[in-house]
Amino acid sequence: MTISFEPTEASKAAREHYRKVAEEQMRPVSRKYDDEEHTLPKEWVDWFWQEGRHGGPRPTDGPGDGFIQVCIQAEELCWGDAGLYLRMPTPALGGSAVSAAGTAEQKKKFLSPFREKGGHPIWGAMAITEPQAGSDSAAIETTAELDGDEWVLNGTKIFCTAGEGASTVEGGFVVVWATVDKSAGRGGIKSFVVPAGTPGMELVGTEHKLGIRASDTATLRLENCRVPQDHLLGSSAVKKKDPSKTGDKGFKGAMATFDASRPIVAAMAVGVGRAALDFLLEELERQGVRVRYDAPPAEVTALERDVMEMEAELQAARLLTWRAAWMMNHGKPNNLEASMCKAKAGLAVTKITQKAVELLGPLGYSKKLMVEKWMRDAKINDIYEGTQQINQLIVARRILDYPSAMLR
Repeated sequence: MTISFEPTEASKAAREHYRKVAEEQMRPVSRKYDDEEHTLPKEWVDWFWQEGRHGGPRPTDGPGDGFIQVCIQAEELCWGDAGLYLRMPTPALGGSAVSAAGTAEQKKKFLSPFREKGGHPIWGAMAITEPQAGSDSAAIETTAELDGDEWVLNGTKIFCTAGEGASTVEGGFVVVWATVDKSAGRGGIKSFVVPAGTPGMELVGTEHKLGIRASDTATLRLENCRVPQDHLLGSSAVKKKDPSKTGDKGFKGAMATFDASRPIVAAMAVGVGRAALDFLLEELERQGVRVRYDAPPAEVTALERDVMEMEAELQAARLLTWRAAWMMNHGKPNNLEASMCKAKAGLAVTKITQKAVELLGPLGYSKKLMVEKWMRDAKINDIYEGTQQINQLIVARRILDYPSAMLR
């Protein structure tokens, strides 16, 4: 398999465009909305809805590099601010689920409003995690029962990124994971699209977080929440006697969402790590410190060695991310590569931002600089979309060809 890591002209144009957006639209308000958690960043949301989503290169430009451009966008905009990136009015993870497992009709119905000009900002979200079900998605207890031509959902979802906007603002939607048959285990897990404002879906509250504080992370309660039969992602054909066998892609289809979303999260991590590294290098240069890449190993200082290691970690994470994205573009299974890049990027960004704070000393730890914020923003990349440990387990299982029961 031959992979070129040289960006196409379309990808280069996309990178320049999104870097400009990050510099002009995000960095100026980054600290403000980190301090003012749960405040809607209205100027950013309105700008993105009116101009950002229709301006600049489109992800379909260029031969076969569309998903790589999505990852470039994530890296550049998270260099600006990861929390604001997650607050963009987009289909987000909910849209990834619809794209991965939805029918053509479902994609048109739920994703088209995000492509149309005009209207008001809307959000998409995905609700998986529950108080008793985190990394083990098969332990989900939220239920979905077929009642006539409707599914009735009951349960509680926590840590739902963009859940506030997606559940309350007309036009948005939440993709809810629920079981139609607890005895079927993973086979009973299905994905359902719940439009914003649906009776029975209630926003319970939002989380106070260590980082990505400009984003909203919601708790949602579903009580006898009814959605039409065809809101089951992947199929509207239901077998009355056994609703766990609906002809949809089921748990595998739902999990396929992560093959698309994990490279994006990895790209986000690379963006945060690069923000910290770029600032560190600028500060070292301002102080007259130059990293000597051509110095003999025995003469390299501890600081120079740290910087070189940070750069190597970042580049490795980026190349793994682009590999997973390239495979996605070409229709190749990328489950292993998606978990590899996510695991590597989560570790890399945590190390890079912590080291940047350390090397900058007391000022790095203070709020006078943005580095401490980037360190706080970094850690989530090691947690959501599958924790570091879960992704390492997936990598091991794929390489060794072990089922989940044999390697836990």
